[in-house]
Amino acid sequence: MSDLNDNINIEDSNYLTKVGGMYKEWFLDYASYVILERAVPDLMDGLKPVQRRILHSMFDLEDGRYNKVANIVGHTMQYHPHGDASISDAIVQVGQKELLIDMQGNWGNIYTGDRAAASRYIEARLSKFALEVVFNPKTTNWQLSYDGRKKEPIHLPVKFPLLLAQGAEGIAVGLSTKILPHNFNELIDGSIKYLKGRSFKLFPDFQTGGSIDVSNYNDGNRGGRVKVRATVEKYDKNTIVIKEIPYGTTTASLIESIIKASEKGKVKIKKIEDNTSAEVEILVYLPSGSSIQKTIDSLFAFTQCQVSISPLCCIISDNKPQFLGVRDILKISTDNTKDLLKKELEIQLDELENQWHSISLERIFIENRIYRDIEEKTTWDEVLSTIDSGLDPFKSKLKKDVTVDDIKKLTEIPIRKISKFDLDKVKDKLNSIEVNIEEVKNNLNHLVDFTIQYFTHLKKHYGKDRKRKTIVDEFDELDKKTISIKNYKLYVNKAEGFVGTSLKKDEFVCDCSDLDDVIVFTSDGIMKVVKVDNKLFLGRDILHVSLFNSKSKETVYNLIYRDGKNGTSYMKRFKISGVIRDKDYNLTQGKEGSEVLYFSENSKDEADVVNVYLRKRASLKKLKWEVDFADLTTKGRDSKGNIVTKYNVRKISYKEKNKIGEKIKKIKQIEVNDEQEVKSNDDETQTKFEF
Repeated sequence: MSDLNDNINIEDSNYLTKVGGMYKEWFLDYASYVILERAVPDLMDGLKPVQRRILHSMFDLEDGRYNKVANIVGHTMQYHPHGDASISDAIVQVGQKELLIDMQGNWGNIYTGDRAAASRYIEARLSKFALEVVFNPKTTNWQLSYDGRKKEPIHLPVKFPLLLAQGAEGIAVGLSTKILPHNFNELIDGSIKYLKGRSFKLFPDFQTGGSIDVSNYNDGNRGGRVKVRATVEKYDKNTIVIKEIPYGTTTASLIESIIKASEKGKVKIKKIEDNTSAEVEILVYLPSGSSIQKTIDSLFAFTQCQVSISPLCCIISDNKPQFLGVRDILKISTDNTKDLLKKELEIQLDELENQWHSISLERIFIENRIYRDIEEKTTWDEVLSTIDSGLDPFKSKLKKDVTVDDIKKLTEIPIRKISKFDLDKVKDKLNSIEVNIEEVKNNLNHLVDFTIQYFTHLKKHYGKDRKRKTIVDEFDELDKKTISIKNYKLYVNKAEGFVGTSLKKDEFVCDCSDLDDVIVFTSDGIMKVVKVDNKLFLGRDILHVSLFNSKSKETVYNLIYRDGKNGTSYMKRFKISGVIRDKDYNLTQGKEGSEVLYFSENSKDEADVVNVYLRKRASLKKLKWEVDFADLTTKGRDSKGNIVTKYNVRKISYKEKNKIGEKIKKIKQIEVNDEQEVKSNDDETQTKFEF
């Protein structure tokens, strides 16, 4: 090894690069590229780079007729440095939004998940909406394409909240984005309200319909969540029909989830029939006697008939990723639309003024016969100076300075145009241009009103058939344990301490499902809550086993225990609220040798009456008495309890149940009788004294 080191040239070591440094530099470059150039949409136009390049290519090819998608894909490859498959997939996704692209042929089915036909078989062209809203070469900023041969837009001048209308989803390096689509008309209404200084709300709207609970939408920010349900209705007494499906699912995936739930015993079904074509229709046939409503609840609880979606509004702004809410995105998009309209008006004003200037110069040049003054001039400079001198008396009436280029254009006027010059037509044209100039200036001075008019125009012309498809609703919480079918039987072996569904030779407890929880009490005062399983060891000498559910929180437990091996006996009455699954809870004071002497459960209106028997001792005269749990206040499971006795208990036996409400009435009646007796005695004493 030393010989090898001696042979290394010291000068060559200057060219060595550490792998760690290369990895750090290259990985950051790759991550930045994926985030900025592939996965995350830009805030300014709401498009990913591939979508922007597709639309730009379609605008290049636009002639009013359909183009083969394969031709569009090939043209897009001049701008997009990736394969044709990614481009064709992207154009299909944009087309299925039914907003920017007019489609012809088989473009797939968003309900069934069927793929589009090959790009050589389907055709596309830009929609009228896209041509009006997305493109304007005069307000577009350009950059060189990846190979430097073409120019492509940095951003398309989109005058509409396209990002929120289409939605977006992508996974980059270290972050992802999931922006849900919103309703076309509601976005326009939100923009108009924002321009008027009024508050507004935005909720998602999906092409697949269904209903949505937006109580936790959180404006599309991180941490928000929405629930989306299919539209499920009764078809007949033994059939359910699914008419709309949740966003992000297909009829195939939804049917598969129903079949899996049926195999696990969550839902009872007979068969499923998929009749989906242009609209969703899935028929679910039920066994005779099944409850329609309970089955619908089970479909929402255990299948893709209800899904939960977590939005994440990550966008590219100022060449870096940012997280914004949907209302902030709409506000920025509306301001961007207003700025683009301002640019268009300024360009239009400049063009109108240039047009007025050119026509006015031609009018002065021809009407005042300045062209005759240059007939005898022999040099070009003399011609230009003569025209300039001839225009001097009229320059004050012009709106712009006369340039050399203006004078050169006058020399290019053909004789035919001079001979056919019609002053009245020119005046009418100038008047028309002046009216347009005043209109444009007025729009610039009232830019907010003009922007509102623009949005109103879009809604009127393109929003007629874009009504909300997803109903905003508030869903009831589904308790899966309550809904689930009790298709298992729970057994217990109290002596050995086993609980489970496979102990068929042991004591039967109740019917249950695999989602249920079980609460167990043992003779040493340990309480535990576990999930239903085939077989679990929970401690020897089990006293009580039952399902732990929402009703268990209302159950009152009666307990008498001995504190330690020969300690004092205590009694308590308690409820159980929150617990941690699989955790041991000690209902005694935790001393070694503690033992439960009596245990039972009641409703909140009942309490046990028990007999307490003590072991015989010479000093004890009373060896038996009654104890009523109704005399105790119901507390928590960790309470110490009240003292029953300090002596050794021989046994405790159940006597009867006592209705707490009836006992309270008896106590009150006794108190009333006592008060009446005392009062009558006082009256009798007073009467005797007066006599």
